[in-house]
Amino acid sequence: MIFAANFKMNHTRATTADYMQALAKRMGEKRVEDRVVVFPPATALDSYKGDFTVGAQNAYPATSGAYTGETGIVQLEEFGIKTILIGHSERREILGESQEVIAEKFQFFLSQGFEIIYCIGEPLEVREQGDEAVASYLLAQFEGIDTHGEKLIVAYEPIWAIGTGRSATVEEISSTHKMLKSHINVPLLYGGSVKPNNIQEIIAVDGVDGVLVGGASLEVESFMALVTA
Repeated sequence: MIFAANFKMNHTRATTADYMQALAKRMGEKRVEDRVVVFPPATALDSYKGDFTVGAQNAYPATSGAYTGETGIVQLEEFGIKTILIGHSERREILGESQEVIAEKFQFFLSQGFEIIYCIGEPLEVREQGDEAVASYLLAQFEGIDTHGEKLIVAYEPIWAIGTGRSATVEEISSTHKMLKSHINVPLLYGGSVKPNNIQEIIAVDGVDGVLVGGASLEVESFMALVTA
């Protein structure tokens, strides 16, 4: 199983350092075969030590250059970071990243040897149209994306379940993951209001290879309750 923590725009450099130190001490509690990946905010990226991977929530598809406010390869290399989130719904929906921009980022970081957690998801109005509409919407998000990469992980996050407290049902997760697995042969995570009280039923679903967690990952105790579930 893969347990990925996305801090989003939470934590400071100081609180992230405290978190990573506490997390490192707890890694002996996880199963040997499980992986933990943590995505701090850009201001808190560093060379943290522990049995976990540190990734970037976002970066610009360039080594360096005149891209005000962005993070490039040289900044990530300083901390040995080779894992990145691409396509998260908040970057699509709030920050206006088009599929074309997302595909450009994907191809660049793929060419640089990065491990990519590629996010897809559908809004509530699409979910309410049924499984066929959901499948069409999700598969369109693979346009321009090489789904055969060895370092690719896909995270399915229904937009209507992110930060709302409402997780998809076991049946919805199962049917969607089954559909996606028929098209892609890579690890497939579920994300969307994953919490200690629903983690066991989620990771028990066939086709779920792990979880991408937001709010429940912000405290070490809460995140470790997921990892050790």
